[in-house]
Amino acid sequence: MTDPEKSRTSGTTPQDRVLIFDTTLRDGEQSPGATMTHAEKLEIANLLDEMGVDIIEAGFPIASEGDFAAVSEIARQTQNAVICGLARAQFGDIDRCWEAVKHAKQPRIHTFIGTSPLHRAIPNLTMDEMADRIHETVTHARNLCGNVQWSPMDATRTELDYLYRVVEIAIKAGATTINIPDTVGYTAPRESADLISKLIANVPGADEVVFATHCHNDLGMATANSLAAVEAGARQIECTINGLGERAGNTALEEVVMALKVRNDIMPYRTGIDSTKIMNISRRVAAVSGFAVQFNKAIVGKNAFAHESGIHQDGMLKNAETFEIMRPEDVGLTETNIVMGKHSGRAALRSKLEQLGFELGDNQLKDVFVRFKELADRKKEIYEDDLLALMRTSTDPEEDRIKLVTMHAVCGTEGPNQARMTLDIEGTQKKTEQTGDGPVDAAFNCVKALVPHEARLQLYQVHAVTEGTDAQATVSVRLEEAGRIVTGQSADTDTVVASVRAYIHALNRLLVRRAKGGTDRREVSYKDIA
Repeated sequence: MTDPEKSRTSGTTPQDRVLIFDTTLRDGEQSPGATMTHAEKLEIANLLDEMGVDIIEAGFPIASEGDFAAVSEIARQTQNAVICGLARAQFGDIDRCWEAVKHAKQPRIHTFIGTSPLHRAIPNLTMDEMADRIHETVTHARNLCGNVQWSPMDATRTELDYLYRVVEIAIKAGATTINIPDTVGYTAPRESADLISKLIANVPGADEVVFATHCHNDLGMATANSLAAVEAGARQIECTINGLGERAGNTALEEVVMALKVRNDIMPYRTGIDSTKIMNISRRVAAVSGFAVQFNKAIVGKNAFAHESGIHQDGMLKNAETFEIMRPEDVGLTETNIVMGKHSGRAALRSKLEQLGFELGDNQLKDVFVRFKELADRKKEIYEDDLLALMRTSTDPEEDRIKLVTMHAVCGTEGPNQARMTLDIEGTQKKTEQTGDGPVDAAFNCVKALVPHEARLQLYQVHAVTEGTDAQATVSVRLEEAGRIVTGQSADTDTVVASVRAYIHALNRLLVRRAKGGTDRREVSYKDIA
């Protein structure tokens, strides 16, 4: 079997060990607006490694200089996980991928090509021409790296006989992992299991490789399809934190991990994941991607362990197992929500943030403590969710060129609303007064007047962090300009202030991307195989 199985099996046999392949930094980042900064990618990779993820797909190295730099740095820094890069079925892609991952303690090249009739038509290759391309590119990858994964994109809509043929070619060419992607989320659990079973039974050499499953959630069956594939013989699940990914997303790591843990009686498989770290990384991915987790999301949603029904509450008071099949602490939730206030000291704040998974240096703590005190002056009780929102507003110094100094908004039911604003733009203060359809629109118009730009507002979302009229509002803003998509977040008890700071946060990120010449933009298409 492959090295990751040997390195992390902890005494278990290959038959009951399921490898977790996380692609949050690659497939997850393909979600429109989910682009992460270099520092954020390194942080998430470190959290994934600490949690026990077996393989981290760190990016698509040839897509951009930014992707290449991130994959390279993650490869150098990661201590335990296999570091994987994605490459199309082209020598140039594979060479670039190897240059990025070769510094890892355990590198892997993941190369792919679309094999279904629809995807074969894109590069206009015949079945024989594609088969030759697969043999040549997998062989090339294996000559560079001893750990090679191959994927027939859109496998679940590929003719079965042809799928047998190309999988056998990839195995003979040296692939050590065969991944079977349900690229468009089309298949169902019974079909997922049947396809894996047939491949293992009918492809020569199938017993010498690891079969993986990669499912999308277009029909809401990604988790079910992945678990069905495992029961049929797949021993690697490809997934993302919070199910982040294109369209409806990917299989959610937290869902498959906890399903295997809670229902180990009927699914006797083990992962190497420390499930107590799930909630922390879920929150961090939500923060850096700008994609909030829906309240009723399985495992990590705000309501996953909440009980409002009188019958449920009565049962919980008598026996928690009445309505909970897992303990909150199993996924890293603390049992108590300690309330903090304006009299809480720096040591208490550091301790509470450490409980929530944040380890801050003295300078970082100093900055957060100042903002904590400012919040405490406006809000009597500060809860865990308030602190998490506070941490989400922390920005990279490089993304702090524009700062809000003062703002005053006037709203009413008659006539246009007005806003007055002062911004600090790289050390120079500028003022303006603008009108708009509402206070937020007027405030945004102030920002546009002081910092002229052509960015289009793609998304504006407001969420209440806690209950009550003094609750903080967390605002997410997504801007798009010339193909660059950036997100910004902020939280404040004043929704208009939170909105402006989120807008400025996104605008600062856009200015950084401009200065870098768009190096974080994808410069190639995943479907450009020819």
